[in-house]
Amino acid sequence: MGIKRISPVVAALASAATVAAHGHVDHIVIDGLFYQGYDPTSFPYQQNPPTVVGWTTSQTDNGFVEPNSFGSPDIICHKSATPAGGHAQVKAGDSISISWNTWPESHKGPMIDYLAACNGPCESVDKESLEFFKIDEVGLIDDSAQNGFWGSDELIKNNNTWLVQIPSNIKPGNYVLRHETIALHSAGQANGAQAYPQCFNLEITGDGTEVPAGVLGTKLYSAEDPGIVVNIYTTGLTYTIPGPALIAGASASVPQSSSAITATGTATVGNGAEAEPTNPPAATTTAAQSSAAQTTAAPSTQKTSTAAVSTPTTLATSTRVAAPTTPTTTAVATPTAAPTGAVGAQTLYGQCGGNGFAGPTACAEGTCKSWNPYYSQCVNTA
Repeated sequence: MGIKRISPVVAALASAATVAAHGHVDHIVIDGLFYQGYDPTSFPYQQNPPTVVGWTTSQTDNGFVEPNSFGSPDIICHKSATPAGGHAQVKAGDSISISWNTWPESHKGPMIDYLAACNGPCESVDKESLEFFKIDEVGLIDDSAQNGFWGSDELIKNNNTWLVQIPSNIKPGNYVLRHETIALHSAGQANGAQAYPQCFNLEITGDGTEVPAGVLGTKLYSAEDPGIVVNIYTTGLTYTIPGPALIAGASASVPQSSSAITATGTATVGNGAEAEPTNPPAATTTAAQSSAAQTTAAPSTQKTSTAAVSTPTTLATSTRVAAPTTPTTTAVATPTAAPTGAVGAQTLYGQCGGNGFAGPTACAEGTCKSWNPYYSQCVNTA
């Protein structure tokens, strides 16, 4: 069901009604600086969208890349992705806090992060030439929980925020950070997994010397990989995280926490000079003050199917701050989605049935499709 572009305002409001189920990265935080990500639900309707560090994509419905497209350029940085117009600077050994606007609990799966050297400005790089090496991964943490406790559950637990460390041995230069979750709620059948890659331009500084060998984005996964075709609704599951192995010098993951926002960073365009922070907007200041008021929470013990979580080196980002008890880290307000049809109907791609499900079973758009006894989803009829 297409959106008629009567006006940017009408189009944006119509789009907002279909984006509740999935999410996108709203912003990243580096050493206290807030950097806006690309918002696929509003930027396409703006005459002059801001220059940001997040790559442009066409998934205005917060959609996904399905396994039968894993060999296409869409899997690299999402659908029809083009390089971000600017970049952010981070020192090797420091961490980046990556904040999603939302994420549904039913969409369980791994959290995975990659880097790829641009060998020049990332703003003009050919995405199909990028060779990605893995720096972070968390899959199935606890298989004793109902349907398992996954990396995505850790994301939600940490206020929809994921902390990833840039390995200290990475050589200075321009890199693309590819951050991804793969939803496995329908992965028990062919072409059922859902990939949500998100990309950002970085300038990495420091005294590292390594540019590890990588893999082309279109070669990272196949539709038949065991981590892509898997029934997560079983007990005693052993999960294999898809993609290449972690590089030397990378930890499986760092203890998850939120970074305090102290100022707004401006995406750097061109020569890679460090962006000058500006005074944060009111929403950012509120988020920073709220975060700063928290105390450090002990990180949960994580068990992945491939590697134990190691203790990270000292991080330069503000990992002293625990995740807020209310969603205050998102500095940019996101419109509340409303169903386009009957009151109380589920939005497109939302859950509409399954054992134990108590939510709406009627779809405001599309039809309710049963993927398995545990999960039904509103999908497009086209």
